[in-house]
Amino acid sequence: MNTFFDTFDAKKAIENLYHTILDELSICYEFIKIETSFGDTNIIVTGTSLKPPLVLLHGAGTCAPLAIENLRGLLDDFKVFAIDIVGQPNLSEEMRPAMEDASYGQWIFEILTRLKIQGAVLVGMGLGGFISWKALVFDKKRIAKAFLIVPAGIVKGNAGSFQQPRHEQDAHQLMQALLTAPDQFMTPFLTQVFLHFELDDSPIPLIQQEEAQQIKTPIYFMAADDDLLFPAEKLLERAKDIFPSFAKGLLLENAKHFPSAEGKALISQFIKKHTT
Repeated sequence: MNTFFDTFDAKKAIENLYHTILDELSICYEFIKIETSFGDTNIIVTGTSLKPPLVLLHGAGTCAPLAIENLRGLLDDFKVFAIDIVGQPNLSEEMRPAMEDASYGQWIFEILTRLKIQGAVLVGMGLGGFISWKALVFDKKRIAKAFLIVPAGIVKGNAGSFQQPRHEQDAHQLMQALLTAPDQFMTPFLTQVFLHFELDDSPIPLIQQEEAQQIKTPIYFMAADDDLLFPAEKLLERAKDIFPSFAKGLLLENAKHFPSAEGKALISQFIKKHTT
């Protein structure tokens, strides 16, 4: 079987970190496995069962537990479905849908349909933001509002200027460029991913104006003013220009691509303010 991990031991080590993060979050959760056209998909269900559904999509090179940790301030207000994106270092299948067509949108549609989710709040980070707008273009009926956090696919990013590090010192230098502050969960996880997992370096296509104009679902955008991947000013400016359903933007000041604890709290407060 083809794998994106360089060794079986590396795969197990990253999976162990995945479970360690969940354990240290000290939350109640369950795993659900959904069969899709793009491989079996693992979903962590957590939060508060009688609250509205929130579908959470993590960024590239990360996993659902890290996304939950970023937005743990919302667990009392939503029933959270945190999806492990296929083809990323997590518990879903090692299959990568095509980025150029509707594959990612179909993948999300299949998951929401099989979970019978209606009226969901959709939150996507980085790559998860790209998948979120793909989902809205494909089918918007099950999504009430969307929040895109430093999303890919809105403006041409600088990801091409970063090479995947193969030595620990290089990995730490890259994390310094991406992390606003050292992170007890993200730092060890990304170190292992950078050194032992083949990241997807294929270009992420930008959303076209005709696609954006198909979306009627209210969309909220969050950008970081020191994000080297997706420059905040350009991101918010283009989002306002091409999305007729642009609802509001949030600029995270003194923030890089991955937010600090203060940034995570601001994001949670922003989402809560505009949904509850």
